[in-house]
Amino acid sequence: MSGLRICCAVLSLSLAACTVGPNYRRPKVSVPPSYRGQAPGSPPQPSAASLGDEKWWQVFKDPVLQQLIRTAIEQNYDVRIAATRVLQAQANVGIARSQQFPTVEAGAGAIGEKFPGFSFVAAEIQGILSWNIDFWGEYRRATEAARAGLLASEWNRKLVLSTVVADTASAYFTLRELDLELEIAKRTLAGRQQSLELTQTLERGGAAGLLDVRQAEQLVETAAEAIPETERQISIQEDLISTLLGDNPHGIPRGAPITEQPLLPEVPAGLPSRLLERRPDIRQAEAQLIAANAEIGVARAQFFPSLPLTGGGGLESTHLAGLVTGSNAWNFAAQVTQPVFTAGRLHSNLRLAREQEQQALLSYRQTIQQAFHQVSDALISYDKFRQFRLHQEKLATAAEEAAGLSEMRYRGGAASYLEVLTNETNYFAAELNLARALLNERLSLVQIYNALGGGWQA
Repeated sequence: MSGLRICCAVLSLSLAACTVGPNYRRPKVSVPPSYRGQAPGSPPQPSAASLGDEKWWQVFKDPVLQQLIRTAIEQNYDVRIAATRVLQAQANVGIARSQQFPTVEAGAGAIGEKFPGFSFVAAEIQGILSWNIDFWGEYRRATEAARAGLLASEWNRKLVLSTVVADTASAYFTLRELDLELEIAKRTLAGRQQSLELTQTLERGGAAGLLDVRQAEQLVETAAEAIPETERQISIQEDLISTLLGDNPHGIPRGAPITEQPLLPEVPAGLPSRLLERRPDIRQAEAQLIAANAEIGVARAQFFPSLPLTGGGGLESTHLAGLVTGSNAWNFAAQVTQPVFTAGRLHSNLRLAREQEQQALLSYRQTIQQAFHQVSDALISYDKFRQFRLHQEKLATAAEEAAGLSEMRYRGGAASYLEVLTNETNYFAAELNLARALLNERLSLVQIYNALGGGWQA
């Protein structure tokens, strides 16, 4: 049989090859018609937009925060590590795909011998071709698994991006809230120091007792002790943001105060079914399921015969100068091999692939369930934190007025300083609680955005 006929026969075999193993089909999952925690009376419409579709700079409008997020996206080590994993997965696809094609090697050699009255020199150039025809689709399934692994790596990179965006925004809002706490503590301390000076003056004039002075000192020290603790937390928060930026600890610039960071009167959540397409962790879990499904085909193909082909050809001459015009020779070999006894290795390998596919399927469904859970929790938290903040604002206003009235009553001699102490303490606590309520409301908005799959869009 000529070389041309052999090539035609091999090509025909490769074209007629089949692919064993199951083809991937997206499994059915339980998707609720709406998210628990959505505003009552406003069911989602098929065309309803979702906050998760928005770009991160459309959600976080503080220019300073936007610059911090851009820096984190460029320099954060988790993001950079995830990017290298994508490149590794790309290389793995190339390795897996290369097994579908023949390999060709070339070599050259020379042999020389000399005996009394006789000498011999021979040189040769040869090429060797080897090809294991992928008749049952083992290598194609391996390539399919590698490509799914690449897709999983890419979605993992997007998951890391969305996490870094959410973490940076949360850390920045926490920093601005701590700045507000520090401002409250310093303002309160200044006011209480003035009150202490007045009480000391009254005590020296006989209009107040030593107990009033000691109670005024308590108010001063209560405000003063909060300052170094808040400053400590601010420094730690700046260090955290520096790490998110991929940098050594340093000071962090400030933008709008926490009270001016925008909020949404109502969060558009969109259709729950769209979450399956938008959340990176769900898409990553599905890609891993596709890869596990393809591995079943790889394991199944190993039960069937293999058809390795080898061939070679070259030139040989007893004179180096005449090597190009020397004699040529070629050889070709085809062999069919069939596994007969493997001590259960092939069956165990197939069983392992099937169980790994089941694990990937359960992980995929679990990821979806957790996603719905996170969205529901975030929507409920955002609504309840807003209600809490509104009540806390009224409480802080009432506490401020009570503190002012008690101070007036004390100066007029109608109340003891204990009343001032109680109302001042309540007002200080109410202001701090209001600051934390403002923070919780904004953190829950970040959680909603992240749970809806936002943050990775470029």
